[in-house]
Amino acid sequence: MNIDYTVTALMFPAIPLLMTVYNNRFHTLSALIRKIHDDYVFDKHVPAHWDKQLENLEGRIKIAKYTMLFAALGFFFNMLTVFALYLSKIFIAKIIFVSCCTSMLISIVFFIVEVQISTKALKLHMSDMKDKR
Repeated sequence: MNIDYTVTALMFPAIPLLMTVYNNRFHTLSALIRKIHDDYVFDKHVPAHWDKQLENLEGRIKIAKYTMLFAALGFFFNMLTVFALYLSKIFIAKIIFVSCCTSMLISIVFFIVEVQISTKALKLHMSDMKDKR
């Protein structure tokens, strides 16, 4: 495979877009945690399935961290690819670009896992509503 600036340029719009999606999910998760914290500390309200919710949130935080870490590494490796191309180090650029693609794939896998855990959290909330019927 021939590698040039065009190949690496294809990743530039994709990586920041994915990182924005990940950041929005993380922001929403942190807002949810702050709300639950305030409800617990100030209103002394303990939601149903408290332990399961905390376990779920802890898992989602950990996975979100790795999702964003690998996306950032992908962006970093993409920039290194451009730098290696600038220095005319084609073989090194190919290796670094493979690292970029691998990092992004790992990031997407973590994102899929986080979505699965998020879905379980929503099912917990729905079970609360079903219990009250």
